[in-house]
Amino acid sequence: MANTETALKDAMTSIEGATGVALVDYTSGMALGTLGGGKDFNLEVAAAGNTDVVRSKLRTMEHLGLKDEIEDILITLGTQYHMIRLLKARGGNGLFLYLVLDSGRANLAMARHQLKKIEADLEV
Repeated sequence: MANTETALKDAMTSIEGATGVALVDYTSGMALGTLGGGKDFNLEVAAAGNTDVVRSKLRTMEHLGLKDEIEDILITLGTQYHMIRLLKARGGNGLFLYLVLDSGRANLAMARHQLKKIEADLEV
């Protein structure tokens, strides 16, 4: 079992192209932990903004009557990939992992696989 700090470090070191990662509570918009980012990319602001993305998608699914769960949300930009993974494991209700990747160095399939593994080991 990994705590938040260990999980974030694991994401940054084991996922090729990772430039930032956060554990986010989408009910409040607060980042419970961040690693990476920098002066040109504020992970706290990005985490808060992406709570709106998650809430909007969940609301849309409800309006459509979809009885399914979100695994990942992927946003592709010109130079970055933003991956949102909703947590389902132990106590993860209302939380998501937010991963920022350099699109020139990242492998999306491997990043998704590794993030899923990190989620499974994470104890919140």
